[in-house]
Amino acid sequence: MIALTDTTKPLLQVDHLSIVPKKMPSRLLVNGVSFTIEAGQTTCVVGESGSGKSLTALSVMGLLSKQLQLTQGMVLFNDAERGVRDLILLDDESLRKIRGKSIAMIFQEPMTSLNPVLTIGYQIGESLTTHLGLKGDALKIKIANLLDMVGIPTSRVNSYPDELSGGQRQRVMIAMSIACEPQLLIADEPTTALDVTVQAQILKLLDELKTRMNMGMLFITHDFGVVADIADKVVVMFRGEIVEAGTKDEVLGNPQHPYTKALLACVPDAEGKNPLRPIDYAWLPENQPNAGAGL
Repeated sequence: MIALTDTTKPLLQVDHLSIVPKKMPSRLLVNGVSFTIEAGQTTCVVGESGSGKSLTALSVMGLLSKQLQLTQGMVLFNDAERGVRDLILLDDESLRKIRGKSIAMIFQEPMTSLNPVLTIGYQIGESLTTHLGLKGDALKIKIANLLDMVGIPTSRVNSYPDELSGGQRQRVMIAMSIACEPQLLIADEPTTALDVTVQAQILKLLDELKTRMNMGMLFITHDFGVVADIADKVVVMFRGEIVEAGTKDEVLGNPQHPYTKALLACVPDAEGKNPLRPIDYAWLPENQPNAGAGL
């Protein structure tokens, strides 16, 4: 296979993406979002719940609810097999050939993402059969290798999701997502429900896989500690818009936007010297002392 990737262009370019509910087209859930992801690099998207992080990720995968509508924007994917294409313009069949193979996603809650009546081995192997045509012994060997890669004993291949711990289920989701060695991995808060020890293991595993496979990674999180560990670039979202973006050092070391500063001020102090504080919204126009003047 000849790689068609254009090395002069980013792996993923999201350009002026906007999303609205079909029944309320004047309400912008995502408003003009633009960012890029390079191969071998991690872009972290941070912000509160409801800021549009997951909607943006789902639009890249073509998995938006039928109640929502893209009103403008492009999602240009630099596909190694087919060259640069706008994912928004592709039909369902073309998207299915990309999902799980060239672009994969780790969803937020593994217990609701895994099928409870199918073994983990079957679920990991499904994309291998669909996209790569693996069957029989070749399929079994690949599944065993993937389980070993994410630190799950191969003896658990016939286990069901409810027989595994939360950390193991998350590792199964990672094994499923990397099975076909995707160019782009989207991770939607993959460590939120895990204890800190398992979280550290998962983050280390994802970073190692990114380096080994030269994947680009879109990582959605609330946790600036996670951002500090794995990010190359950071995108801060608020009310469906990007309010600040830059390298990890730029955003964490010298934040420019009041919202970014407010988020960072909420991070607990490891030494316990600073009290926990809520996000300060005093910078919003509607919260200014003279907000109602002249009305």
